[in-house]
Amino acid sequence: MRILPLLTTHQQYYSPTKLPSLSFPSGPPFECLRRPSRWVPPRMDSSVSPVPRKDKVVVLMGATGSGKSSLSIDLATLFPSEVVNSDKMQVYDGLDITTNKISIPDRRNVPHHLLGEIDPEDGEFNPSDFRSFGGSAIAGIVSRRKLPLIVGGSNSFIHSLIVEQFNPDDDVFTDLNSKSISTEFRYNCCFIWVDVSFPVLCNYLAERVDEMLDLGMFEELAEFYNPDRIKTPTETGLRKAIGVPEFDRYFSKYPPMTEPKEDDWEWRRMRREAYDEAVREIKENTFQLVKRQLRKIQKLRGAGWDLHRVDATMAFREVLMTSDRNRKQRLKPENQKKKKSRRWIDIWNKDVLQPTMKIVKQFFEEEE
Repeated sequence: MRILPLLTTHQQYYSPTKLPSLSFPSGPPFECLRRPSRWVPPRMDSSVSPVPRKDKVVVLMGATGSGKSSLSIDLATLFPSEVVNSDKMQVYDGLDITTNKISIPDRRNVPHHLLGEIDPEDGEFNPSDFRSFGGSAIAGIVSRRKLPLIVGGSNSFIHSLIVEQFNPDDDVFTDLNSKSISTEFRYNCCFIWVDVSFPVLCNYLAERVDEMLDLGMFEELAEFYNPDRIKTPTETGLRKAIGVPEFDRYFSKYPPMTEPKEDDWEWRRMRREAYDEAVREIKENTFQLVKRQLRKIQKLRGAGWDLHRVDATMAFREVLMTSDRNRKQRLKPENQKKKKSRRWIDIWNKDVLQPTMKIVKQFFEEEE
């Protein structure tokens, strides 16, 4: 499995549709985050060996589009942290708009690992691969005396990374019995579940798909399309990303760069209907993905994972209300961002960031 070279800060690509970011003073606010040692002091009995501490990690989980990336950057501005991406589509190089990768400017100099680093031509990057590569990333972050933030919506990746014993042949999420999920972890984990009311999140995701299309998702998928590839029945890697199979079907009928005669209105009408159908399928498949992700989170919770739920619903409602007001007022995009940021920051700070900060602070004050 090849790791592609990381992009430099000069290689800026698409800035995805995202929740507005917050600005906070740099530097760690909690002295307790600076761990002087990874070892528990030995007992007076010299015959007893020192017990190694488990490295502390914070896991930000939740459904797609729920604000995990925004929260991770906000947290990372408060104390030294590095992000390990746990989104199974974002690990691959390419399709930055379609997979909604966070751009280099929006990372705000926070180091990210396994984000666009895997060559999709190498085949499927599976949970076992993620356990290996992710574990190495965490070890490096800890060696630099920084906090690992595991961020993403792929619960199978998160499970494979943190459990003490992992069997790649077992799919614990297809087993109806939650007891099949381990609660023995190889790290000392603090789980933050960023949750949003399902109807509100779906409305937000529908708008996000439209904005992604405005920003070049269709053109990106047209360039990615390969008529020979769709003849292969098995989808792997980036081909599983929502948007690829939906528009592959569209492009198989209406190949990229194909234009009709000027007076062929029937052809144009049929092409437009096929386009609208592809967009509708993308939105519906995104909603179904959210349902699957939430079921898995509930299963982890039922198995005994201590998930701290943070409700971001009001912040998302404000985004939708502001978007609706902007459309009615026909504001220019640059003015839209200014008008929505102030109230959104207040709600996000109160409902999401402050509760998360409190949870993380308590986590680092706990004795192991």
